[in-house]
Amino acid sequence: MKKILLCTDGSPFAENSYPYAAWFAKKLDTAVDILCVTDFRNQQAASTGNWSGSIGLGASENLLNELVEIEHKKAKLNHQRAKLILQNAKETLQSQGVAEIYLIHRNGFLVDSFPEFEAQSDLTILGKRGENADFASKHLGANLERILRSSHKPCLVTPRDFQPIERLLIAYDGSKSCQKILQFLLELPIFQGLELHLLTVVKKAEDENASTQLQEAESQVKSAGFNPICTLLQGESEKVISKYVTDENINLLLMGAYGHSRIRKLVIGSTTAQTLRSSHIPVFLFR
Repeated sequence: MKKILLCTDGSPFAENSYPYAAWFAKKLDTAVDILCVTDFRNQQAASTGNWSGSIGLGASENLLNELVEIEHKKAKLNHQRAKLILQNAKETLQSQGVAEIYLIHRNGFLVDSFPEFEAQSDLTILGKRGENADFASKHLGANLERILRSSHKPCLVTPRDFQPIERLLIAYDGSKSCQKILQFLLELPIFQGLELHLLTVVKKAEDENASTQLQEAESQVKSAGFNPICTLLQGESEKVISKYVTDENINLLLMGAYGHSRIRKLVIGSTTAQTLRSSHIPVFLFR
């Protein structure tokens, strides 16, 4: 792994993603690109349509000039704000031992800029919600699902509060996404020495196929040097995972962005979305 892409808008969720980015960057000995995208809609003062017929040509021209000047000032302020956001992120990562950091500012939309920079990175880190978090506390951020849907790399979705990573949980369902999680553990020693839990949730307790898949996953992670705690539970996936996270004081949840659903290319999995909404710990998603 050569580079991490850290997306920020300066919101509380974004700022609390910085310690997680530092943790992963140090563990992986990798550089960090910090990306801040300014929504250009915030620079528009008002509509600049043709008002000459209603208020007179001279007044219309004066108003248009004033609006253009206001937009220039807003653009300058937004640029200065972005510089401060990026500098704050850089200083936080540097204070936690990250040496190689690159700052990137773009105007436009994050979802439009994202593919260009994701292509140059191996892991994306972003907060669960953005600037309007307090107004939509039970929802995911406006950009998050679109980012997850378009991403081709692992994504770490961070909560509002940071906590040290000591205990990991893999929500394992045997899907291709989950196979990539196991491959990640085999190839990179980032989680060595941490407590690892494997959890499979089934609708019927006598699901022999799920039990076999869990045993196979256990064997694979043991070959990577872990001594996993393996559990098979019955119930609704999101509720069971959430309770397990609380009961076992899990600090990081790893799961597939999609299960076996045929509509996985259109939306992220329903269990994944529900877990992201309710989770108070970071969720590490694999496609």
